[in-house]
Amino acid sequence: MAINVGGGDGKSNPPVMNVTPLVDVVLVLLIIFMVITPLLSKKFWLHTPKQEKKEVEKTELANDPAPPLVLRIATDQTVAVNGSAVALPELPDRLRRMFAAREDHVLFFDAADTVPYGYAVEVLDKAREGGAVTIAALTAALEPTGGNGSVSTN
Repeated sequence: MAINVGGGDGKSNPPVMNVTPLVDVVLVLLIIFMVITPLLSKKFWLHTPKQEKKEVEKTELANDPAPPLVLRIATDQTVAVNGSAVALPELPDRLRRMFAAREDHVLFFDAADTVPYGYAVEVLDKAREGGAVTIAALTAALEPTGGNGSVSTN
């Protein structure tokens, strides 16, 4: 608190900051926002169609004329598509030919743990250049079903 020592004519009041109205207004606004905030949460209902599950038999998967395309990178950085080795520069052309014979453009990707990240991204870029629309990373190893390089996703 300040003291006015001398000076002035004594007739005028010195300016004093009165914060009481400011505090009152802020408290009223705080109460209003506290009351309104729970009312602002929006709720909407979402109706989804019922899921129809169809059991796929294993024989249908084994006789699939178009097995999934699997792109693998081995520890020595060799690239293979469905078991056949492919040089990196010719990978886009090979994938374009393979995707031309298929309805889907899905490619499964598997790389060894020791493959450098930069090389794996470069191979994925080449695969995207070759027409792969969806590239799915394999989290479990696929087991071969036949001698033609096809694989099964058991």
